[in-house]
Formats: sequence, structure tokens, C-alpha cells
Amino acid sequence: MNTENANDTSSDSSPQPTTLGVDDARAKANHISSQILDMIGIENGQVTQSGAGVSPCDKDPNHLYLLRHPWSIYKVTPDELKAGFQRLRERLPKNGWKIVDYGPDTSANKNLELTADSETEPFSVNASLHITGSSGKKEPLILVHVVSGCYRAPEGTDLSKEY
Repeated sequence: MNTENANDTSSDSSPQPTTLGVDDARAKANHISSQILDMIGIENGQVTQSGAGVSPCDKDPNHLYLLRHPWSIYKVTPDELKAGFQRLRERLPKNGWKIVDYGPDTSANKNLELTADSETEPFSVNASLHITGSSGKKEPLILVHVVSGCYRAPEGTDLSKEY
């Protein structure tokens, strides 16, 4: 996943983080995750029911934060998961995302993985297709991880209560 931009705002040429309330940023991350789910297009799968979580940005953890929203879709056949992953790969570029990495990961299973950056929002998505575990007993799924770039909390926000 492209977390370099999410945590490294130290470059002089990088734009200053946008000021955004934590609840608004969380809603934005959840909305982006919903769009990713729509692009996958699996209607009959089960989806984990977590929401986006807040993490500190390394440069200034008292004022800068990012969102991470990991989730997965499962309880469908491996063929349905493969088709959904392919739809995601095809639909991301048509919906304002640039695929920056695609191919097998470094695990023993060589799970197919893709990473894409939004061309309009400070967000990246990493998705991986897990058809079987090394034991052959793990449930097949598509694992999705949406992460934002750093946002600046509005003046007076106590980020320690958000982590």
C-alpha cells in the first residue's frame, strides 16, 4: 500500500494537509470504501462491519491524523471473488483511480494484489485476493484496506481521544 504519502509530509514540496474534522474524514473514508465495494460488484457476499479508524501521522501526531479502513468480502465462491477482483481492477481507472501496483504478493500463496491512488482525494486502496491459505482451510476472501493521506485536525481537537 502507498502509505509513504500518508505518513510522510516532511517534503518541502508536498502540499499542506487539508484541515478536516475527524468525523467528516471518517465519513469520507467510509464512503470511499462503499464505492470500492460497489466496484467489486459482489452482491451476495458477506462484508465485515467495521468502520474507518483514526491513526496519528508521524510528522505531527498532535495535529495530523489519517484514516485506515480495513474490511473484507467473503462467503462466496473463489470464482465469484476472482471475478469481483477483476471488476475492481477494470473499474478503478474508470472512476478516478490510478493503479500503481498489480501482481502477486510476496506470501507463499502469491495472493493477487493491487494498489491504487485516487486522482481526486488523498486516499489509496490496497486490495488482495485470498483464495486459499497455506493449509487450504482458510476462507476465501478479498481483503481491502483504504487509507487516507494526513489531515489536519481543526483547532482545539484533542486527537488523543480519537485514536
